[in-house]
Amino acid sequence: MLKKTKGQMEAEISSAITKFEKEHLGRGPKNVRTFIIEDMILIRLMGIITPAEKKLAEGNDGAQMVKQTRRWLIESSASLLKNLIKDISGKEVQSIHTDISSRTGERIFLFSMKENVEKIFNN
Repeated sequence: MLKKTKGQMEAEISSAITKFEKEHLGRGPKNVRTFIIEDMILIRLMGIITPAEKKLAEGNDGAQMVKQTRRWLIESSASLLKNLIKDISGKEVQSIHTDISSRTGERIFLFSMKENVEKIFNN
């Protein structure tokens, strides 16, 4: 079995997260970048907000409604996301942190891992 490079694993995670966003949230990002940094996996999704969410975010409390709804959707899919990352990285996820900007249309995922994932590329 060929060992994945760090870049290959980052690309695989980006593709899997894009597929997750499309299948479970109805729309994928325009661009996604993944970074493996020691015991963290950082994913930046750009162009994630729908036109309806942009419009809603313009009103009073609309931005918070968009953020809260997106957060609930992610929390309800946490086990799926943890399994997705484990299947690709071979490592357990300790916790998931996420935030979304209704102004810029960006979402950030931070997967805190139980082990240093980056270490596997140094062997």
